[in-house]
Amino acid sequence: RSPYASDDISVDLAITTPSGRQLVLPAYFVAGASHQKSTWRATLAPKEAGDYRYKVVVQDDGKARRADIAGRFTVGKGPGKGFLRVRDPWLLQFDNGELFRGVGENLAWENRDTDDSKFFKSLHEDRRFSYDQMLEKLARHGGNFARVWMIYWNLPLDWQWVDNNARYQPSSSRFNESGIRRMDELLRIAEAQGVYLMVAMDSHVGLMETGWERSSYNRKNGGAAATPAEFFSSPEAKKRYKDKLRFLVAKWSHSPHIAAWEFFNEVDNAMYADKANPIPDRLVTEWHREMSEYLAKIDPHGHIITTSISHREVAGLNDLPHVDINQKHIYRGLESIPATLQQLSARHGKPFVIGEAGYEWDWKKNFDDFADGMKGDFKRQLWYGLFNPTPILPMSWWWEYFDERGLVPYFRGVQEINQRMLKASGGTLKSVAMTASGNGISHFAVAAGASTFIYLYNPGHTAVTTALTFAGHMPAKGPVTAYNPERQTALPFTGSLDAIELQAHQDLILILDAKP
Repeated sequence: RSPYASDDISVDLAITTPSGRQLVLPAYFVAGASHQKSTWRATLAPKEAGDYRYKVVVQDDGKARRADIAGRFTVGKGPGKGFLRVRDPWLLQFDNGELFRGVGENLAWENRDTDDSKFFKSLHEDRRFSYDQMLEKLARHGGNFARVWMIYWNLPLDWQWVDNNARYQPSSSRFNESGIRRMDELLRIAEAQGVYLMVAMDSHVGLMETGWERSSYNRKNGGAAATPAEFFSSPEAKKRYKDKLRFLVAKWSHSPHIAAWEFFNEVDNAMYADKANPIPDRLVTEWHREMSEYLAKIDPHGHIITTSISHREVAGLNDLPHVDINQKHIYRGLESIPATLQQLSARHGKPFVIGEAGYEWDWKKNFDDFADGMKGDFKRQLWYGLFNPTPILPMSWWWEYFDERGLVPYFRGVQEINQRMLKASGGTLKSVAMTASGNGISHFAVAAGASTFIYLYNPGHTAVTTALTFAGHMPAKGPVTAYNPERQTALPFTGSLDAIELQAHQDLILILDAKP
């Protein structure tokens, strides 16, 4: 009936690795052109060098069917780092042991044909906001991480109807061919630029208003769900979603540049779209439990799994065993970022990420009316993330706005300190208790191996002098480097930690190293 419905037919490769580990790799169906055979394809990113054995396993209507296809192949040692894994609340780590923290931004979609922004319409429609150009520019200035969406105007894998983006065409197929092609291209770009992606496979937008009206899960369009709530509860809708996950894994899980699968962008916004009749927390949490368990089971490459909320907590969502990273979005709340990262990573025993952050979320406002606030939060949230437990620094929204105002090069300085911190860390970062005298000075300290990294920011309108005091931690008595985030320059610090002068709205990083 359908090669994309796994309860009808499924094809897998059962693989034995050189060490004897057993893997099951899903294959995906590719329809042949006229008068040509259709094929099933599978792509493995081997983690071991040596001899592999495989056999093809076919399930037809849920029953095993003999395929009589088996073979061997040999893999040599390659230069790749492997896939990203969770190491601890601060760090990710590649399979080869290299440490990683994500420094980047949301690049949720490319320019649309007609933008609905009142103040930035022409900017948002500018064709320079393509993944080809945005990822290249991000990487050129030190960024190594981006978050992207799958929705009906961007990478519309699960959408037969598309809108407002000439890159994509409507499709009668189970998976949209134009969305597949662009995802292939996106991964090639990301790999070429050394950028790692968090892929939001769905958004609350797809369960609301126009999105729901056009959704393939909607019963009006042949789906199984009469309401958005039934998307989370209907067995048939869940079966369809698992087939989507299976296709994603079969087609793209071989790429290490997919850092994480994200089920939903801001799922709580979909839950409360009908404020008088919200979707129960229990339904959403159990859906995530079932889907994360399934995804972890079928992905032989073991990608990180996450999902996100806007601001409303969903009971039980942060404690699911197969959701590796928890996240929420913070707007109009810069100063809450450090405590959020510290408290929620400790409370739930897994990393916490601020997947979106910024001074303002309301696209109906003119950001130029408070441009200093927009730009200030763009910068501060990166440093607040770097100096607190999170493996992916808070990611700004409004990528077009910040690009236009020349802020992409700011990532270079953050990455410079990030790399110095990682190199010094020996694999362990930890917060250091420190106070800074004076009113309102933002201050954080991190121990990285024998070095101590200090961040200071004076939010006031006048210069201040501050003194640092440490509790339970004695910084190394070696050379001290002062780094200026605005100028991206490092100079020897010849002053005293008891009298550090900060100009109005100035931030400063001090690096205290051990004696050489």
